[in-house]
Amino acid sequence: QVQLVESGGGLVQPGGSLRLSCAASGRLSSIAVMGWYRQVPGNQRELVAIINMIGGTNYADSAKGRFTISRDNAKMTVFLQMNSLKVEDTAVYYCNYMLGSVESWGQGTQVTVSS
Repeated sequence: QVQLVESGGGLVQPGGSLRLSCAASGRLSSIAVMGWYRQVPGNQRELVAIINMIGGTNYADSAKGRFTISRDNAKMTVFLQMNSLKVEDTAVYYCNYMLGSVESWGQGTQVTVSS
């Protein structure tokens, strides 16, 4: 079983930055893919960015050029640096851990972009 704890969400003005962190614990494997998804009420959860063990990444088009995902394999922590935030980035952001059929989600952290 894998537990994920996110932190770093909050309220920021348009154009601002936030850095999300997600610490994993439990029965872990460094070869797992970790990532970030987000969800707005009434909408499906959507991919923001994912990263594999060797640093290979995949970003949603909306995140390219503004967000950067990274991970610390020794600490099994994944980060999401979000710059140039827009109002439409407002959502609950969820950390994800996936290894084969094993998938875990964090509890989510609210990001609100508003003036």
